[in-house]
Amino acid sequence: MAEVIELTEDAFDATVETGVTLVDFWATWCGPCKVLGALIEQQVLPKLDGSVKVCKVDVGNEPGLAARLEVLSIPTLLIFKDGEEKVRLDGLQKPDDILAAIEEAKN
Repeated sequence: MAEVIELTEDAFDATVETGVTLVDFWATWCGPCKVLGALIEQQVLPKLDGSVKVCKVDVGNEPGLAARLEVLSIPTLLIFKDGEEKVRLDGLQKPDDILAAIEEAKN
């Protein structure tokens, strides 16, 4: 099973430029972020079969990246395909909704 990648601004563009990438913007102090992170790791990641990169960005450590991508609230999920943002999900999400959004971004 693939692992969740801790992403920094330096590696962001290179990471999302090819394929499909799910990026979870979160913070250590955010309760809903912790719930969403656990849902992604336990229920979404196992169903992806390594076909999608799954990354996390701590907005406390990467405020410039969050600002650049206009992430105004957390948790926020961004799904990229070949470097282009395809889907944005704000707030706590159900695993099935995340998987559906990933499928939408692939097409």
